[in-house]
Amino acid sequence: MSSSFRSEEMCLAQLLFQTESAHNCISELGHLGLVQFKDLNPGVTAFQRRFVKEVKKCEKMERILRYLEKEMVKSSIVIAPTKEKEIVPCPRDVLELESTFEKLEQDLREINRNHVALRQNLSELMDIDSLLRMAEDFFEEAESLMSCSEPPSEDSMCMTVSSRITSRRNSSSSIIGPPYLGFIAGVIKQERFPAFEKVLWRLFHGNFVLRHAEIQATEELQTDRGLAKKDVFIIFVQGDHVREKVRKVCDGFHASLYSCPKTLHERKEMSNNIMTRMEDLRLILRRTEEYRAGVLMKAADHVHEWSSKVKKMKAIYYTLNLCNIDITQKLIVAEIWCSVSDLTLVHNALIKGSEQSGSSVTPVLNRIQTQQTPPTFNRTNSFTEGFQAIIDTYGVGTYQEINPAPYTTVTFPFLFAVMFGDCGHGLVMTLFAVWIVTQAERRYIILLMGMFSVYTGLIYNDCFSKSFNVFGSSWRVQPTFHPHGPWHNDTLHDCEHLQLDPVIPGVYSGVPYVFGIDPVWNIASNKLSFLNSFKMKMSVILGVSHMLFGVTLSLFNYAYFRNFQDVLIEFIPRMIFLLSLFGYLVLLILYKWCITVPSDVAPSILLLFINMMLFDYQSQHHLLYEGQKAVQICLVVTAVLMVPVMLMVKSFLVYRTYMKSRQPVFGNSLNDQHGADTRSSFSQHQSNETVSMSDIFVYQAIHTIEFCLGCISNTASYLRLWALSLAHAELSEVLWRMVLQVGLSFSSGMGSLMLALIFAAFAVLTVTVLLVMEGLSAFLHALRLHWVEFQNKFYEGSGYKFTPLSFDSLLKTQQ
Repeated sequence: MSSSFRSEEMCLAQLLFQTESAHNCISELGHLGLVQFKDLNPGVTAFQRRFVKEVKKCEKMERILRYLEKEMVKSSIVIAPTKEKEIVPCPRDVLELESTFEKLEQDLREINRNHVALRQNLSELMDIDSLLRMAEDFFEEAESLMSCSEPPSEDSMCMTVSSRITSRRNSSSSIIGPPYLGFIAGVIKQERFPAFEKVLWRLFHGNFVLRHAEIQATEELQTDRGLAKKDVFIIFVQGDHVREKVRKVCDGFHASLYSCPKTLHERKEMSNNIMTRMEDLRLILRRTEEYRAGVLMKAADHVHEWSSKVKKMKAIYYTLNLCNIDITQKLIVAEIWCSVSDLTLVHNALIKGSEQSGSSVTPVLNRIQTQQTPPTFNRTNSFTEGFQAIIDTYGVGTYQEINPAPYTTVTFPFLFAVMFGDCGHGLVMTLFAVWIVTQAERRYIILLMGMFSVYTGLIYNDCFSKSFNVFGSSWRVQPTFHPHGPWHNDTLHDCEHLQLDPVIPGVYSGVPYVFGIDPVWNIASNKLSFLNSFKMKMSVILGVSHMLFGVTLSLFNYAYFRNFQDVLIEFIPRMIFLLSLFGYLVLLILYKWCITVPSDVAPSILLLFINMMLFDYQSQHHLLYEGQKAVQICLVVTAVLMVPVMLMVKSFLVYRTYMKSRQPVFGNSLNDQHGADTRSSFSQHQSNETVSMSDIFVYQAIHTIEFCLGCISNTASYLRLWALSLAHAELSEVLWRMVLQVGLSFSSGMGSLMLALIFAAFAVLTVTVLLVMEGLSAFLHALRLHWVEFQNKFYEGSGYKFTPLSFDSLLKTQQ
């Protein structure tokens, strides 16, 4: 099924089904995707509704699933796609699913906590190991300094920021120095060490010895700490009181303090013990990570399935909150918008859901009458979906008004191709679109734009700025030479520009080129002037035809909604106004193309039209046919007379109708059969308010002026077809002459290499500039021509879209 020419007929229906079967019934309707539920509790908050608890459960399970997916991404675990269509679990299965999620979350969080704790313990052991390995040199140097009678000066203390001493002495004796010497050892972040050292100096004025060294970052440490660097330090001081003060300073700078044995034997024994513990921790960490990966891989096989089930359950419970429950608490009452043609499918889906739940009461579906405007539903398929999206972006159509999408499937790619006409570029775009379609993207808009561009490129006889000579040119040069014509061999050398004269027999065959533009224009010096005139007039013809088609479509709207009054006072005057001026302009263009007029006396169509509007018919102005002056005066007068008809007649009729009914009637003409349109400016009046004649007149004057001036501006707007087509052709020719033609001119030994490089540059510029940038520009201009110049003639677009409960759309949107 494709986009219909008019939105489908919708109806409001009432559903009655048992509470026990509600879940399955709505599940079947969600799979069907044809029903939009109406909110029967607009004044009740979500927290006061019956199924809000189940919605919160679904939100909790969604949070757990997001947490699982985040952990899988962190562990680089691939989430398996869903192979089968997921069924919605029954309400009794929700508890089991919820307990499974909670257990998974609890296990993962516990594993992560243990993993973090083990990592932290391993990091501390590595810090202690680094401290023990570097402490030997610190003790030896501190012993030599503390043995001196003179305390170190500030200058000497600056040398405490020293590098690690690489040579060590092999000794088993104690090196702690005098019996009153004490020390504090620890690890601190390197960025905090300068401030830490200054604070110590200001407190103790050199009555200490500080040694530190940077911990050499291994791969394991970098993985654990990232970019953070640490230093080990040892502070040698005298007295317990001073040592406690140093400890407080270390705590203030968040330095980690560790106990360090005083003897070399104890330090070696402690180092061996730490190495053993580190190996054990690494083994436990590996086992923990393997177990965590196993849990996540097992869950990865079902994450998409679980996610789909939870989203569907949440949609079901949210929909149930839109319904009502009768006083017996046994039946659920719902109201739905549905297409009339789908009522049977909806009823069958309700029966199927009721049977699956084992309900003893068959669901009831009653079609009810309503004064509300139904939503707009245009049924689409994969081909027309993109074009319908273009229309809906401008505005969702008013209920039952004519749908522009079927016509847009032809006019949109064609107007794009008029601006992008080049069969070479169109072929590249078509091949790219075919590849996209084969990848299941279904971008048929690009495919049609490419195919239409090939067609218009063949009409322009333009392929990468070059022409094809398939059928042979209709022009011949040989008959112009002596003795049949005035040219000699010297004429070719003396004249820079030569003009073919079709009057000479044999120069022009009299039969136009079979398809498109004659290839002889590709070598003509006045090629641009010819294409300028041709494409400008073609743009006017296409533009006026497009607008006339839009005005004609408004007649179908008036006829469908039985607004025959608007046919007489709006459609006919508008059509006469448009045909009298711009329809006549098209006829002048076509007539001039069909007759033979000498170039020196041929009048300009633009000047003819301007003089027609100004009633300027001087003797020096040439006309195309006899009686043209009288015809043009009659047409202009007729067009001018249509303006007061559109302005005054409808205003008086509307005011008279209002005075008879005393009701606001100046609303949306498309919705007169469905109640007053709340989006119209005059529909805001209450029945007891007075609508003055001046209000109606001003409102109608705005629409009349908008249409009359819009005909002029819209026709000029279609000239963008001419401008962009010429711009595309000239850019293509510039790339050919300044890039590829230069590469083809190389004849040296490096010519092949230079040609390959220049062709690569030519291909890149063609894709980026001509295909991407020019293609995007032509797409946007074609979009504007449809939205502004075409659709405003008949399309109101003030409706609201039909958004059914559809599991497929729900999952596609949230992916």
